[in-house]
Amino acid sequence: MKTTILIHCTDRSGIINAVTGYIHRKEGNVIYLDQHVDKEANVFFMRLESDFEKEDFSIQDFENGFQTELADSYGMEWSIHQAVPKPKMALFVSKYNHCLYDLLSRYHSGELEVEIPFIISNHNDLRPIAEQFDLPYHHIPVTKDSKKEAENKQLELLKVNGVDFIVLARYMQIVSPRIIDEYPNKIINIHHSFLPAFAGAKPYHAAFERGVKIIGATSHYVTEELDAGPIIEQDVTAVSHTHSIKDFIAKGRDLEKIVLARAVKLHVRRKTMVYNNKTVIFS
Repeated sequence: MKTTILIHCTDRSGIINAVTGYIHRKEGNVIYLDQHVDKEANVFFMRLESDFEKEDFSIQDFENGFQTELADSYGMEWSIHQAVPKPKMALFVSKYNHCLYDLLSRYHSGELEVEIPFIISNHNDLRPIAEQFDLPYHHIPVTKDSKKEAENKQLELLKVNGVDFIVLARYMQIVSPRIIDEYPNKIINIHHSFLPAFAGAKPYHAAFERGVKIIGATSHYVTEELDAGPIIEQDVTAVSHTHSIKDFIAKGRDLEKIVLARAVKLHVRRKTMVYNNKTVIFS
């Protein structure tokens, strides 16, 4: 059985030795280890992959022993994750199709090790894409008057299908605290990186008028503060006076789908840890 352990706690001597020693005593083999110390906050972070080949290995016994022998004494916040089953990823979309197509293509090719139980949209425009990939598509309109009812339907679908995390693949609605509270640090968003500058419906037009020299994209976890959650992945590309608004938009959309895919992969592979509204991203 392959497992991934994520740990953070106050930094002190001996943590790595204690953790790897415990795994050895449980007849496990450490196959990957990455760690980081935030010197300013004095916080230790570690991601560790292990392989347990014993047929009678019990994840529950491992967890109980780890908690009493290590976590309690070191004051650890920790979690352990098995390689299977694949996490379930729900996709929320509106009318833009570039991020949806990209994620579904990666999923179809086996690049994304997830299950996709359904796609939710506040419009019907992208239903043909869901049908192309043989995925359920739920049209749930959202208006000022129907927002609470829409959220009830969304939450019901998420819970019934056992969804592990949500990806907003250009979903042009504000996610409410009700859903955020159900999925803390498990909702991934993507947007252009002009914020807080050039906010509004036509950011690339505004950036073009200002004569910017780079454009970018940011993927982050969703929090109640709009577009201010812990950043997972970012990237930029150069632009110049020779590029048109159409070029800006095309380059921006290319970046959005690439950055979003990277962020999803990092999340699925348990390579992100959130601390104080920032992320530690393991290699």
